[in-house]
Amino acid sequence: MENPFLFGTATKHEWFIDRESDTERLSTNFRNGVNSILISPRRWGKTSLVHKVADIVQDTAIKVVVMDMFSCKTEKDFYTIFATQIIKQTASRWEEWVENAKQFLSAVTPKFSFGADPMNEFAISIDFSNKQLNEEILKLPQKIADEKGIKIVVCIDEFQQIAEIGDSITFQKKLRSVWQLQDVTYCLYGSKKHLLNAIFSKQSMPFYKFGDVIFLQKIDAIHWIPYICNQFAKTGKNISEKLAQRICQTVENHSSYVQQFAWLVWLRTEQTADETAFEQALQDLLDQNSMLFYAYSEGLTALQLNFLRALANDVNSQFSHKEILQKYDLGASANIARVKKALENKELVDISRNIIIFNDPVFKIWFKKEFLI
Repeated sequence: MENPFLFGTATKHEWFIDRESDTERLSTNFRNGVNSILISPRRWGKTSLVHKVADIVQDTAIKVVVMDMFSCKTEKDFYTIFATQIIKQTASRWEEWVENAKQFLSAVTPKFSFGADPMNEFAISIDFSNKQLNEEILKLPQKIADEKGIKIVVCIDEFQQIAEIGDSITFQKKLRSVWQLQDVTYCLYGSKKHLLNAIFSKQSMPFYKFGDVIFLQKIDAIHWIPYICNQFAKTGKNISEKLAQRICQTVENHSSYVQQFAWLVWLRTEQTADETAFEQALQDLLDQNSMLFYAYSEGLTALQLNFLRALANDVNSQFSHKEILQKYDLGASANIARVKKALENKELVDISRNIIIFNDPVFKIWFKKEFLI
């Protein structure tokens, strides 16, 4: 029987729920040439939203190019990925790829490599001996848009990787100086909220006010509950709204975990989901992630563990108060800012308006079982 839930990949079609206002806002931005920045913790659905909107707006007049910078470590990596995906996704035949690359990147001496399937296994290697010519690559989308008489929207996932590049600020200035003069539209997003905030929210940073900043919120349970019930029903199984709501509450409406947890309950259901299926599924969810969670905890200092103990006990603010410092053995109040920053950099906590929460709700459940007495 086909799995009625989808997780671990970008959701689409029947698995894509709600985000109606976000979809409308991003679609409007794409059509009207407004740059967009999507910010949220990992696995809240940014990639799914971008793919959804790309499907909606893409036609003969608008071309949406989506690329992933996860493997980007250097400027050369960025330029190579950028050039390859722009060339590949604005043409339909590999012969046209070669022709476009030679026409629009002639000054940077592009070289081509093809796999067994040229339509899917294609890469451009570029001679970067002349650093001044890198600007030509950044201008590539505009050149193609002008030549073809179309609008191009460039969507860059894991954009925060540019913060890891040596002399990142200079590189960011270079990108901004070229892109802000184009008619090309950019959508920038990634999985590390704190780094994206630093890139786009600080006045001193080159990308400050580059576009419309969209802070994605969690999908509310009022949308998840009927979705879960309907997906069960499609396969001849049943789940009560009350149990579907418990699934949502347990993982705090975290998009990926709602889908995964619901799937695990569905797997253990013959006809109607019950408490036994719920508890078994929850334990399986914890077991599947336990090795990762142990790795998280092994790298923590005593102060960081104590801080998370307080957080697991629903202390979300006022960590510097004397009674909190004493109860959780956090030492001096001067430690708090340093501990919070370290945990945020490790992506274990999310800090918004001085309220701190676990980034991963399932890690929170596991942590409470392992470290709270």
